[in-house]
Amino acid sequence: MAMGPPDFDEEEEIPFREGTSFISSSSPRKGLPHHGSQNQVHHNHNHNHNSHAYSFETTTAAVLSPDLPKSSVFRLLRITRIRSLYVVLIKAKINLLLPFGPLAIALHYLTGKHGWVFFFSLLGITPLAERLGYVTEQLAFYTGPTVGGLLNATFGNATEMIISIFALKNDMIRVVQQSLLGSILSNMLLVLGCAFFTGGIVHYKKVQVFNKAAAVVNSGLLLMAVMGILFPAVLHFTHSEVHLGKSVLSLSRFSSCVMLIAYASYLFFQLKSQPNLYSSVDEEGVSGENSDEEEELELTQTEAIVWLAILTAWVSLLSGYLVDAIEGASESLNMSMAFISVILLPIVGNAAEHASAIMFAMKDKLDITIGVAVGSSTQISMFVIPFCVVVGWCMGKEMDLNFQLFETATLFITVLVVAFMMQEGTSNYFKGLMLILCYLIVAASFFVHVDPKSGDD
Repeated sequence: MAMGPPDFDEEEEIPFREGTSFISSSSPRKGLPHHGSQNQVHHNHNHNHNSHAYSFETTTAAVLSPDLPKSSVFRLLRITRIRSLYVVLIKAKINLLLPFGPLAIALHYLTGKHGWVFFFSLLGITPLAERLGYVTEQLAFYTGPTVGGLLNATFGNATEMIISIFALKNDMIRVVQQSLLGSILSNMLLVLGCAFFTGGIVHYKKVQVFNKAAAVVNSGLLLMAVMGILFPAVLHFTHSEVHLGKSVLSLSRFSSCVMLIAYASYLFFQLKSQPNLYSSVDEEGVSGENSDEEEELELTQTEAIVWLAILTAWVSLLSGYLVDAIEGASESLNMSMAFISVILLPIVGNAAEHASAIMFAMKDKLDITIGVAVGSSTQISMFVIPFCVVVGWCMGKEMDLNFQLFETATLFITVLVVAFMMQEGTSNYFKGLMLILCYLIVAASFFVHVDPKSGDD
């Protein structure tokens, strides 16, 4: 008997028990933020979590039922696997870029042209970054808000973390520092700017508002991150170290541990201590639109864990080729390493956030937009950067928080500009335009910037 794709005609009916359901929802996925907004996601979906979980539990019960013939069990399991493949690898339009990953690996071995390998690796990792965020959201449905927040913090920026660890292995400390800095600048200026601009154009007749209290807390964390990055640079460039060449590294490692404690405290504050601070405004914007904005549960817990492992491994593989090609790409494209690291590399991790931030701004849900853009910057500055310092410490690499004066000054000014833009709790297209123009100035600055010869590495 030929084994073709499963058909859904009425010739062979699977004897489900009453009340069982296979597909949790037939409505298309609308997209949700990947960073910093886990609280809104859980607030909006906790009330119907049980109903979503029921369909998967009852499907499992049907599979395990002694009343089912063995052929029907295998057929149902096969349908489940095919649907899982469809949801993760085919359903999203961004998955059209997936073939560029294998193409980059083939070019690496066949041609050795670093420029093309770098470009296609960038394109290949972009959909993987978006899918990682999606699978993390699916898994967070089963874990509750606290563990979901930790999952989001860990895997939400998994792409940046994996690229950074591979760069650390290759002693490319400046690439790590500049790519993470670039992610912060891209999220705060370009992503937030585009979201404010498009939201302001769509809703030009009114002033868009967002939760000022949550934005102020994020701004405070970003300023704390600037403090942690600023002091090692000042200590180095004023030649005021107690132990020359060692004090900056020791201060960086101590500051990184403090920043990780601060971020853990922030997660507790956000998810457990005062969750109402972050959900009060969002309630009003979402309550009337749950029917068409709601994200459905599409993967079982086991499927989400398996896909998380597969996607992380695939990102790790491509990141190795991407990092290996950076120096060659810099020469072949005639671009400085600083420009590639700060401007081009962040495109990989931020493409999905960019799209979702703009989409939510157009729907007048600026609280989620702020969670995506500013929340992601907070995660990178207070979690990913200190984490990389600690990982470098464990690997015996001298990764520190001395980002050099040019990069530190850029970050400091950027955080101040964004903090001033958000202090009123309102948004319009002109604010967005200013942020975009600020990013163009930053991009032009790094295009003509070259690291001084006497760098730390």
